[in-house]
Amino acid sequence: MSDTTLEIKDLSVEVEGRQILHDINLTIKTGETHVLFGPNGNGKTTLLMTIMGSPKYRITKGNIILKGTDITNLPMDERARMGIGMSMQRPPVVRGVKTRDMVTACARGRESDDELNSIFLSTNLNELVDRDINYGFSGGEIKRSELAQLLAQKPDLVLLDEPESGVDLVNIALIGHLINQLLQKKHPIRERMRSGLIITHTGHILDYVDARTGYVMLAGTIICEGDPHEILKTIVKKGYEECRKCIA
Repeated sequence: MSDTTLEIKDLSVEVEGRQILHDINLTIKTGETHVLFGPNGNGKTTLLMTIMGSPKYRITKGNIILKGTDITNLPMDERARMGIGMSMQRPPVVRGVKTRDMVTACARGRESDDELNSIFLSTNLNELVDRDINYGFSGGEIKRSELAQLLAQKPDLVLLDEPESGVDLVNIALIGHLINQLLQKKHPIRERMRSGLIITHTGHILDYVDARTGYVMLAGTIICEGDPHEILKTIVKKGYEECRKCIA
C-alpha cells in the first residue's frame, strides 16, 4: 500500500474554455493534513472539484494519483468509492431527501443504527435529521450536516472547502472538533489512515485544526509552500502579494 494518499503532477485545468489552474504539484502523505490559502476567485475550489472529479472541470494536462492509482480520467462516483470525500462551501438544498437518509447512504451499510445515532449526536443534528437536506439550515448546521456525511463515509482523503465560512463562534469550535475526529487527530500521524486538504481564505480554521503543510494559490498557481502558521502570519500582516517573494 502506498504511503502517499494524494499526488498531483503538473495539473492544468480549464472551465468552459478558460484556463483556471496552471501546473499544480502537491503531495499529501497518508495521515497528513495540508491547507491551501488564497483569495476568493483564484482557483482553490477548482482544485478540489477537479480532485473530486466534477465533469465541469476539464484537465488539460497532468495527473491525479490516489493511493498509487491514477484516477485522472475516473468519474466522480468511482472516486468516492475509492475513498475521496468532500465538504463543499455552499452545498445545495435537496428537497425530498431527508438528512438522515443521506447520512445513512454515505455509510453504505457499514454502520449500525447505534453508530449512526452516535454521529447525529456528535454533530448535534438530532433535531434536523428528518428535515430535507440543508433546507432552512443555518451556515453552521449545513457544515455539521456535511461533516456527518463524511463521518459516515469514512473517506481516506477528506477535501474541505472553506469549513469556517458562514459559521458563527458558537459552531466553529464544534466544526473544528468534528474535523479533528474525521482526520483521526487524536492518533499519532503514523497511525492515521486519513489525509486532508483544507482550503481557506481567512485561515481561521487553523485555530482549531492543525495542518502540516501550507500553500498559497494566486491566479491558479501555487506560488508558495511552507509552514501553514508562518504563511498565515505573513498573510495577516502583509497580504497575499507578499507571498510572491517565496517563489524560487
